[in-house]
Amino acid sequence: MFNDARLINFIANTLAMLALLAMVVGVVVWVVQRPYFAIAQVQIKPMDEQALGYVSVATVQATIAGKLMGNFFSVNLDEARRLLETVPWVRNVSIRRVWPNTLQVEFEEQQPLALWNEDQMINTWGEAFRANQGELPDDAALPEFSGPQDAERLVVQRYAELVRWFAPLGLTVREIHLSPRYAWSVKLSDGLLLNLGRDPAADVADPHGRSGALPFAKRIERFVQAWPVLAQQMQQKVASADLRYPDGFAVTLAPVSSSSSE
Repeated sequence: MFNDARLINFIANTLAMLALLAMVVGVVVWVVQRPYFAIAQVQIKPMDEQALGYVSVATVQATIAGKLMGNFFSVNLDEARRLLETVPWVRNVSIRRVWPNTLQVEFEEQQPLALWNEDQMINTWGEAFRANQGELPDDAALPEFSGPQDAERLVVQRYAELVRWFAPLGLTVREIHLSPRYAWSVKLSDGLLLNLGRDPAADVADPHGRSGALPFAKRIERFVQAWPVLAQQMQQKVASADLRYPDGFAVTLAPVSSSSSE
């Protein structure tokens, strides 16, 4: 009898605790579902100290309208981050809750380096992205790059090398084209077109390079060293230069207009 009474008391206490726990859970569920905890504000700020140039409150609100699910407690931050990363001009997003009904979002904006294959851009990390090019500043003079898909980082690497090589000549790079066979052509700020041929050091179609082919940098170095003297000697504008020759390069003169020949 004594043991039976203890068992009955144990069961009764257990049931009472379960009932109390159920009540507490019910109260908690009721509380967290109150409108007070609905997401009322999404604060946006840059990841660094610079002001956001392309991302605005309006574009963020338009992106998340009707798609951001849950309240302060139940919102899935990973899903919210993926949603916010679809905002134009956004590269990365960091998001956290701010009591009691706010999400604070830090944006890393895309930093456009060049136009890419007409309808895209490449950022300074060598990544392709899409955004409205009409939102670029009026004084933005981005170079134009084109090439095979997934070659963005290689093109950006070569661009950086070309910028360093031509800076002493007072020239900048306006266009870079990389063919499907990984042959390079470059247009400079003075209109000069350079045919660099295939780069044996980075040719995925022929990773070992062609026999006797000069490395990319070597061809540029040879041209840059010879060009100042050659440009002074030329009496006619040079339209293009072919740097693929093993012992030098060939130039093509621009046609002489009838007005300049008179």
